[in-house]
Amino acid sequence: MPPTNDQFENSYELGPTSPSRNGFDVADIFTVSHLDCESSSDVKSFNPSKYSKRHSVREAVIPVQLHTGNDDHEHDAHFDTRLDSIGSGSSSISAAAANGQTDFPDGGLRAWLVVLGTAFSTLASFGYINSWGVFQSYYEQTLLKDHSPSSIAWIGSLQICLVFLPALFSGRLFDLGIFKFPFMVASAVLVVSTFLVAQCTQYWQFVLCQGLATGLGVGMIFGPSLSILGHWFKQKRGIAMGLTTFGSSVGGTFFPIATRRLIPVIGFPWTMRILAFILLFALCIPCLTLARRLPPKAASGGLFNFRLFTDSPPFSIYSGATVCMFLGLFTVLTYIDISAVTYGVSSEHSFYLVAIANASSAVGRLVTGFVVDKSGAINFIAPTTFLTGIITFVWPFTKSVSSLTAIAVLYGFLSGTIVSGFLIPAFLLGEVEDIGRRTGMIMTMGAIGGLFGTPISGAINRVTGGFVHVGYFAGSMIILSGTLMLVTRHFVLRKLWGKF
Repeated sequence: MPPTNDQFENSYELGPTSPSRNGFDVADIFTVSHLDCESSSDVKSFNPSKYSKRHSVREAVIPVQLHTGNDDHEHDAHFDTRLDSIGSGSSSISAAAANGQTDFPDGGLRAWLVVLGTAFSTLASFGYINSWGVFQSYYEQTLLKDHSPSSIAWIGSLQICLVFLPALFSGRLFDLGIFKFPFMVASAVLVVSTFLVAQCTQYWQFVLCQGLATGLGVGMIFGPSLSILGHWFKQKRGIAMGLTTFGSSVGGTFFPIATRRLIPVIGFPWTMRILAFILLFALCIPCLTLARRLPPKAASGGLFNFRLFTDSPPFSIYSGATVCMFLGLFTVLTYIDISAVTYGVSSEHSFYLVAIANASSAVGRLVTGFVVDKSGAINFIAPTTFLTGIITFVWPFTKSVSSLTAIAVLYGFLSGTIVSGFLIPAFLLGEVEDIGRRTGMIMTMGAIGGLFGTPISGAINRVTGGFVHVGYFAGSMIILSGTLMLVTRHFVLRKLWGKF
């Protein structure tokens, strides 16, 4: 029996708050599967226009539709299959819909324990990586002083690349329901590699242990830690992401100070061993608290779904924005310490610049968490991306302690907003069952920029003998990224005002 208008009204109110341009989002149709519909014709006979007018558009969600052929019968059969699979995929979700509840907890003890775990995982992963600027400066002056800044920078860039590159693999495993075991193995790899760095004395050993092994461990931790938030939060996804990435700011502030303070007292080997024990403690918390909520779903398209780029132009453009962003984003954090030493600032003060930048980024990440839930991610991070590019242009011309400190504070805050919010558009450019692979693809594209960005900056520094042209290169890449973000927003909204 076809559902009544009252049934449809109740079902529509359970759906997402973001109708598409024709007023009826594909995700809204999925909630009809909980009703007593006999065929897809019952669904297609529904006209939701009067309901879409009553519900304000709070965010734009672009479901990616894969090609299923031109035959209408095949399309209906495929659509009915989707309805059946979603209706029977999770009894808990069906029960939630039947009780008039949202599909996302958006709070509660279990959800906030997940946020706690992800915060500690980012502290031990991306927060540790964010302290690379201190190692870059220390290696240039001591252990690897016979190597060029560009060569040393390859260690850090390899870390950055591998933070994002394994996300493609870990994201696919996450979608298939395989999360806990890879996460624990990656945690062990990160801790062991940090212990091994203590024994390194030659360049290739640092590349192998601190570049390759540490990067792989961090990459298999960081990606799933962010994807899992998409299972637990929707309306409060921004604040959850902000609190999660706040952990990386805490790590990026703590690790540089601890490293430079401990080395003169106990030496480099024991400093690295103490850092490894800290990482071990921090990673025990996410291993105990993180868990998936939704049932696994083997979405079509393979490990790297190239059809996303043809089926969703906004996804393609945003991927390009991510590449450009990471080509320039880590340059200041990597070279601000050594640039200060070059300008005559004492090394006793210069290393604090990295910690100051990371501490300031914590504020930026929290602000982003509160703002993007109201304004939309790109609406907020595109302007801050442009401002980050401008600060990058200014950085080489600041040569005093006070001016460099101001740059560190401003750059840390602005870059923190980008890091905290850049994955949220990827959550919205498709469906939740594909969220791990989609974020993995975005992060893998960003890995390309992360791999080449700081070595290119180091090579420019070596050729020009300064940091002015380094700032021009990195700042231009960041400005281009902000421009592509706005293009993505235009493709999604097709209008000047709107939330995305």
